[in-house]
Amino acid sequence: MLLTDSRGIRVLMLEVQVQYALPRAGWPAPRTLHQAARAAWRGKRVAQVLLRVVDAEEGRHLNETFRGGQGATNVLSFPAPAEANRVGQPLFLGDIVLCAPVLASEARDQHKPLAAHFAHMIVHGMLHLQGLDHQTAAEAEAMETIEQEILDGLGYANPYKEIP
Repeated sequence: MLLTDSRGIRVLMLEVQVQYALPRAGWPAPRTLHQAARAAWRGKRVAQVLLRVVDAEEGRHLNETFRGGQGATNVLSFPAPAEANRVGQPLFLGDIVLCAPVLASEARDQHKPLAAHFAHMIVHGMLHLQGLDHQTAAEAEAMETIEQEILDGLGYANPYKEIP
């Protein structure tokens, strides 16, 4: 999504930075990751997000250190603290960490294209950074519906549909 600044210059509504903390070969291209993040941005102002693609060791460390989980997980969202944002600057949403080996394993097990699974987890993470959650059945249903709509707009199949 684009908007025009005070000088009439078109700017992106969501600035996306992608970091690969492992060799990039075999993983979705930055453009694919950018598209998913931008499609999931529901805000009305310019914002920024960092997407970091990590290996299993970094994924495990982050999950155990910051979320109290065990082992690596597919996606972690780290919302930026309010004090990280300055008046007049783009809103920094936070970081989304994608554990590439976990995503690859899940995509294989679920018979999904790798790019589609990455896109789904980015959309999921972006919705978390915007305050959505899935702690209750109603929240989960609402979040899944939004994810499906966004992914459909990107040309990806419903990630919650069972594949035989």
